Amino acid sequence: MKTNFLLLSIVFFCVIMVFLTQCRSGDSNVQQLTEKWEIVIPNQKIPEGLTSIRASDCGTCHKKHYEEWKLSTHALAWVDLQFQAELKKESSPFFCINCHIPLQNQQEFIVKGMIDGDIYQPVKVQNPKFDKELQKEGITCASCHVRDGAIIGPTGTSKAPHKTVKNPAHLSEELCTSCHNANAVVTPTLACTFETGDEWKAGPYFEEKNCISCHMEPINREIVDGNGERLSHFHFFGGSGIPKFDSVTTKILNGLAFYPSTLKETYFLTDEIIYSLKLKNEFAGHNVPTGDPERFFQVQFELKNKLGEIISTQTERIGEKWEWYPVAKKIADNNMLPNEERVFAFSYVPDEKGEHTLSVTVTKNRMDKKTAEYNKLGDNYPLFITIYEEEHVFQVQ
Repeated sequence: MKTNFLLLSIVFFCVIMVFLTQCRSGDSNVQQLTEKWEIVIPNQKIPEGLTSIRASDCGTCHKKHYEEWKLSTHALAWVDLQFQAELKKESSPFFCINCHIPLQNQQEFIVKGMIDGDIYQPVKVQNPKFDKELQKEGITCASCHVRDGAIIGPTGTSKAPHKTVKNPAHLSEELCTSCHNANAVVTPTLACTFETGDEWKAGPYFEEKNCISCHMEPINREIVDGNGERLSHFHFFGGSGIPKFDSVTTKILNGLAFYPSTLKETYFLTDEIIYSLKLKNEFAGHNVPTGDPERFFQVQFELKNKLGEIISTQTERIGEKWEWYPVAKKIADNNMLPNEERVFAFSYVPDEKGEHTLSVTVTKNRMDKKTAEYNKLGDNYPLFITIYEEEHVFQVQ
């Protein structure tokens, strides 16, 4: 009797498990991934002749490219403290990692679809080719150069110890904009808004210059030591120049040019002191700032008297302002278009004699301090860099 009861219990348990499984995977509508940001680059086979597709191994031969890449923010895309803080939030969906670690080889799970189309219910299976060390490399060499068991390059040279395929179309700006032009409202409170590609297409340099022209300047050099010089490109991927850690340096590519006015050496108490600083988006083919909507420029004027006391300040901001709750929406945008000029003026009528010092500073900011504190980012996470500063000393009689 006890044996029959045990058998019945086991059968009943199995029936329940099958039923639950069918409810989850059969009866539920598992929606396939369709949007470009939902889909990762499939697991890539290690090309014959190589032991891995890690940048650290690529660097044994391509030494200069590797050293340059290490100075790029691409190399820190996964370990970036801000990004990791965002991932920990309940509102972060599965596909946010796809631009920061774009190879499936870098991801612990393979996402097969979404239950009932719900971005917070992805159907996941363990990834047998997951490489944790490759994951740490973020946007790595293989992100752009490894496909279908081969290295994709601009020449397809036969000298390489690995299979190489020539495909300059693949290595075009379209590859850049696959991440740097992600623009969608995912949920009412979650918006992904990176419009650099669209800004470039709407700007004056479309079809004349592209991402590679500016961010990967051409250079004649050896690709591998001893193989002779040929056309290559720098792999710093110069951009904002704001490092991800205070112990790391990166390469800046500043779009702004600065045109300051001058001040006289002497003023009188009845004079109005007028100073202006013209900023021009002279070097970027897209808006500045661009990318992350939390980025902004700040122009700061600070006037001190002979005792070093601040007697007047003025702050100007260039960037977007967003409201994230209850619905994500842009409420202001004064980003500068390509070739746009903007003049910021400071004026003051002195009420005391003696030496005065006017300090002018322009900073490029990743985010404001309040946002950094909300995300619990530490002091080793730089929030800004200074891109312009000057002092004017004058006398008031």
